[in-house]
Amino acid sequence: MTEIILVRHAENDWVRTGKLAGWTPGVHLNEYGRLQAAALAERLSTTRIVAIYSSPLERTLETAEAIAARHPGLVVQTLDALGEVRFGAWQGQPLRKLRREPLWRLVQVYPSRVVFPGGESFREAQMRAVGVLETLARRHDRQRIVVVSHSDIIKLVLAHYLGMHLDLFQRIEVAPASLSILYLGPERPLVRCVNDAAHVPPPVAPRKTRGWRGLRALVRRRG
Repeated sequence: MTEIILVRHAENDWVRTGKLAGWTPGVHLNEYGRLQAAALAERLSTTRIVAIYSSPLERTLETAEAIAARHPGLVVQTLDALGEVRFGAWQGQPLRKLRREPLWRLVQVYPSRVVFPGGESFREAQMRAVGVLETLARRHDRQRIVVVSHSDIIKLVLAHYLGMHLDLFQRIEVAPASLSILYLGPERPLVRCVNDAAHVPPPVAPRKTRGWRGLRALVRRRG
């Protein structure tokens, strides 16, 4: 069987814009995201991996490259089929605006019927992602690989191999920098774990310095 470690990219600042990123270029990991990616890379540093594949988008590539840096000799290979759902005209739009669209309700309750205007359907996204994993499983029989992708894509893949209807895929949680493990072979597929984020460090709250005591503490740190 092929062991596939599915990794969601680490955190980025695009979510703070309140817009739907999709395939928008130039979305990079933020400072905390780089810490998450480093912690993930440390966790996988002693795991024997023969190949690393990634979505071509920057946030996934940066996460994959952090892992590859701990595995000399491995080069990240990009595959468009691992890319984010193609949201078409919805890409880059404010979520507050999209929530007023009639299609938004369908996305939430009946996603198997959704086709994004100028984009693809969830069914198409699921089929291309599952298709590329099946190809990689045949290429890497009895080996372990890492695949870095996006939340919705990983959830769609897991739903498929768990035998869940597509309309239920959003019940699966896939956090930034988490890993899920899938086994594909000649018999039934096995989902070994989902959304394992035990390695992810807690976010660091910014320090607050108030009054004279805070000022003296700041001076001591800089002195």
